Amino acid sequence: TALNAISLFVSIYILNSNITMMKLVALAALAGSAAAFAPAMTGKASTALNAFEGELGAQPPLGFFDPLGMLDDADQDRFDRLRYVEIKHGRICQLAFLGQIVTRNGIHLSGDIDYAGDSFDSFPNGLAALFGPDSIPDAGLAQIVVFVGFLELGVMKDSANGAEPGEFVGDFRNGAIDFGWDTFDEETKLQKRAVELNNGRAAMMGILGLMVHEQLGGSVPIVGEL
Repeated sequence: TALNAISLFVSIYILNSNITMMKLVALAALAGSAAAFAPAMTGKASTALNAFEGELGAQPPLGFFDPLGMLDDADQDRFDRLRYVEIKHGRICQLAFLGQIVTRNGIHLSGDIDYAGDSFDSFPNGLAALFGPDSIPDAGLAQIVVFVGFLELGVMKDSANGAEPGEFVGDFRNGAIDFGWDTFDEETKLQKRAVELNNGRAAMMGILGLMVHEQLGGSVPIVGEL
């Protein structure tokens, strides 16, 4: 399905069959995802702490957490770029996690995926849909890559990525869609943005966990058999 395709594409460059490598990748990703965010660091205060401890997402229990020093001597543009990447990856991973839940519970698009008459539900879930004897056609994978590239270069852009300045970093409306955002007061907007950040962070860790478990085998509550 389309959701499963998004989920699979997120997995392409992260996963392989080597479980030890999977654990290393997971650890690195967890460290990187926390790098630019969240208020309270023990020890000597840094310039980055003083500059960014009040930013959205710097919240208990970790506070401002930058163990890799990615924001050492950074300016606001550097922070905004990292925040843009965090928001984008969080949104992708939320879709990916949802795709895993939906497709592994037997919900697929109706009809055929190609002119040969192969139905959407005839393909396996997870990595097996990309690699192996029952994977989707190469042309299908190429379409996914091209579509994601189009979104990356032409649609999912904001002021931190070359587009006209929006209301905040990660504002991809580009004057085209609103969904009632402008009807909220400032406090509600900040609360909703904080919720999105937290859900995105959880989804990044969640999809990594699912990819690791897929290699290990077994089942996961709610998601099902991997």
